[in-house]
Amino acid sequence: MMLTSKSIKGREAHELGLVDAITSANELVNTACSWALEIVEKKRPWFKSLYRTDRLPDLVEVKDVLRFARVQTKKRAPNVQHPIVCIDVIEEGIVSGPRAGLMKELLSAKMLEQTQTSKSLRHFFFAQRATSKIPNITNIGLTPRKIKKAAIVGGGLMGSGIATVLILNNFKVILKEVNEQLLSAGINRVKGNLQSFVRKGQLTKEDCETKFSLLSGVLDYEQFRDADVVIEAVIEDVLLKQQIFSDLEKYCHHNCIFATNTSTIDLNLIGQKTGSQDRIVGAHFFSPAHVMPLLEIVGTRQTSSQVIVDLLDVAKKIQKTPIVVGNCTGFAVNRMFFPYGQAASFLVDYGLDVYHIDHVITQFGMPMGPFRLADLVGFGVATATRKQYFQSYPERCYKSMLLLQILLEDNRTGESSRKGFYVYDDKRKASRDPDLRKYIEKSRSMGGVMQNPKLMKLTDNDIVEIILFPVVNEACRVLDEGIALKASDLDVASVMGMGFPSYRGGVMFWADSLGAKYVYDRLEAWSKDYGQFFKPCEYLAARAHQGASLAAKVDGAKSRL
Repeated sequence: MMLTSKSIKGREAHELGLVDAITSANELVNTACSWALEIVEKKRPWFKSLYRTDRLPDLVEVKDVLRFARVQTKKRAPNVQHPIVCIDVIEEGIVSGPRAGLMKELLSAKMLEQTQTSKSLRHFFFAQRATSKIPNITNIGLTPRKIKKAAIVGGGLMGSGIATVLILNNFKVILKEVNEQLLSAGINRVKGNLQSFVRKGQLTKEDCETKFSLLSGVLDYEQFRDADVVIEAVIEDVLLKQQIFSDLEKYCHHNCIFATNTSTIDLNLIGQKTGSQDRIVGAHFFSPAHVMPLLEIVGTRQTSSQVIVDLLDVAKKIQKTPIVVGNCTGFAVNRMFFPYGQAASFLVDYGLDVYHIDHVITQFGMPMGPFRLADLVGFGVATATRKQYFQSYPERCYKSMLLLQILLEDNRTGESSRKGFYVYDDKRKASRDPDLRKYIEKSRSMGGVMQNPKLMKLTDNDIVEIILFPVVNEACRVLDEGIALKASDLDVASVMGMGFPSYRGGVMFWADSLGAKYVYDRLEAWSKDYGQFFKPCEYLAARAHQGASLAAKVDGAKSRL
């Protein structure tokens, strides 16, 4: 519990011996008084927690356990200090006695409080709790409407994941597909998701059956008439989405919320053929939807405040952390991280190794590097997303797509086809592929690109910065344009949506810890050497010249909500 900051419930604490008894809130004081009297009357033994040793093995075994814990901790959390300090404190208490342990705990806590990690984690803790406070929306007296029944259009990976999280939290769900085969596949995916919770011991078989009974499948919109919210989760095809929303208007009641799970497409474009722009909203879940903790709620200038309040309430009920953002291509999270893969592609084009880049980025603390992520998402999605960005932000895109195209031509589409930048076994375990080099060489040859001796000498820290500083730069634009309401929302989005390490506080907090001027100077130098892709935006430039924080609020700040 100490090493992972895991919280547990009362019953588990009782089973572990951490609490002596469990009682109802009404009986708590009476039970405590009764226990105290029994201890005084010697009817019950008095165990002083500080001096209890009945759960401890002998000292030799203790040392072995702690040695093993240190090795595992250094593997699992190499970039943070506090888990090792916890182990040191435990050892001091066992070896030198409880009071010495308490003194070491006190001194260690004071020392850790001053570290950047502590500041980052405290920032993230409060940032998480501030995401649902939206000026002029959540503070104007609106009450969330009751949402009992949800409908989902599309039973693919995203649709089935969204259905799973909704029925897990006791919403009735209708899942629509275009034919029996796809519908059956979607329902089976939901069943498989629930069964995975049973296997992990997070759900009983009886609960699994009860939850699954909340789901029904349909091939038309007839049962959508009493739905309170519809979530569209089909492929990223504008015309298809426009047709779906036009159909929904004909079947759903006038208060039904029309939500889209699109990750990149402008909501105004999706709702263009309806007269219901005030109830169209983005509900962007992250894959897998029943696991990832973030929900990006996207509002246009037409989206009603009531709809935003309703979705914030849904987010709370399905145990997601929401961030409310404005409408643009990619919204906040995907737009902010689009340069992540582009910067990595730039480095590979000019000579760096794919696998070394991924290793360096995971050592920094990301769950996977940009190329492993591209495999997971799939090259089809990556190509479609790039097209959207090139159309919307042509002046700051790194244009080379040759390597991805060459891989696609050879039917390497990512993890789903068992071959992408990596190769995958039957259990989807990734391995390096020596054949990748020939694709890279062909890509360089076709693009007329040569290895750059200067870039080949980059340190690991340089690689981290050249990949992540463009992300910071785009995050600054997102904030400046009013797509995000505050920098701390982008920190939460980066951690919970993209796996940026929480012990670094989020992408904006991390950049501020280095200093806006440092980030600006590095990007400006790269832009002179390597082009407009790295050019710092005006927001970042202004903060750098003023010596101000990237998170500092500006009078008259814009909002796209």
